[in-house]
Amino acid sequence: MIRTQVSLSEEEYEAAKKEAQRLGISLAELLRRSLRAVLPVDSDKPWMSYAGMIESGDPQSSQRIDEVVYGHKN
Repeated sequence: MIRTQVSLSEEEYEAAKKEAQRLGISLAELLRRSLRAVLPVDSDKPWMSYAGMIESGDPQSSQRIDEVVYGHKN
């Protein structure tokens, strides 16, 4: 992952922090999701437009992906 720096007005920063908190995600994740929403999708990987967009509400869901996706453990 590449780190970068972004300049925001105080109002933009506060609004973004508030929205990230409302969604239960970090400011960095909110910004990544926002970029994915406006950047063109790689035609070789159209499914990537959905990456990170689905939330289960369970912070451990990535460790129980079969249960989350299929409703049971394989």
